[in-house]
Amino acid sequence: MSNKPLDSDALDTLFRSARSHSYWLDKPVTDEQLHKLYELMKWGPTSGNCTPARLVFVRSQRAKERLKPSLDAGNVNKSMTAPVVAIIGMDMEFYEKLPRLFPRNPAARTWFEGKPEKIRITALRNSSLQGAYFILAARSLGLDCGPMSGFDNEKLDVEFFPDGKVKSNFICALGYSDASRLHPRGPRLEFNEVVQIV
Repeated sequence: MSNKPLDSDALDTLFRSARSHSYWLDKPVTDEQLHKLYELMKWGPTSGNCTPARLVFVRSQRAKERLKPSLDAGNVNKSMTAPVVAIIGMDMEFYEKLPRLFPRNPAARTWFEGKPEKIRITALRNSSLQGAYFILAARSLGLDCGPMSGFDNEKLDVEFFPDGKVKSNFICALGYSDASRLHPRGPRLEFNEVVQIV
């Protein structure tokens, strides 16, 4: 690893010029792009390499109609018109895969067995991290994102995760945005409002 900083254009793509999008061009996202996206996001670190995120790419009109009843009214159009809506879920039995994912400690699964609150917190924290990696991976591949939390988790989970082993964390529209319809960018807090160096 070279530890070479990214150039300014790359930083703009990932952060400074990146936006949350609600309006989409009629341009498809391919299977190949979705594979590439996952192949990037999977390398982001999680605690104990637990990798609890599970993804559903909702792309067909039929699948979008299944998603629609769980959406808040303000998120219906932006989801139905997006080429893809990704459901970022969390596997509540992620620890069953730890013997494979964290082989240096064969007892890692026992950290979670019979500890539902520890499972919940770990799954939420780490699937949220993986969701952030997902957004950065998508942006790095030239895709725009519209992450959303305005939906009924229980309705969505019954429809897409009926066995109850996976729970939804958030959803993210994915595609190519109609940038002409963006609102002015919202402000951000300044360094001294947020940061302490101790």
